[in-house]
Amino acid sequence: MTSTEPLAEFRTRWLPHATDAGLTRLVGLLSSASPLLIRGTFARAVPMGCLASHIAWNHPRTEHLDEDAGVRWLAKVARLNPATSAVILAWDRAGVHDNDLRASLLAECRREQERRAAAFDAEVEELVGAGR
Repeated sequence: MTSTEPLAEFRTRWLPHATDAGLTRLVGLLSSASPLLIRGTFARAVPMGCLASHIAWNHPRTEHLDEDAGVRWLAKVARLNPATSAVILAWDRAGVHDNDLRASLLAECRREQERRAAAFDAEVEELVGAGR
């Protein structure tokens, strides 16, 4: 069973700062248990990186960075200490091989995608209604 601390941090501190492209990238990697999604280091070589690196490579403030993209994204965008991040600590234990953690993170990503789609639909509906 996955601890709630990494999931709470992921939901409240990571996902609000992930771009749609970063979120889509994580969904693809997590759902396929991709070997490009590594643990124990932020990046080996582009395109092999941890959760934070893949989000960072799809974020306008950090997309130009290589190996240190994940660290910089966590510190400067998500405002988390990479050394104490509950998500990083949990991920580094087993990464894609921790099926419970991977499934829980994937579920959080999909919920966030659904939330964003609903918010977009509501915004469009409001604009259309205002134009009548």
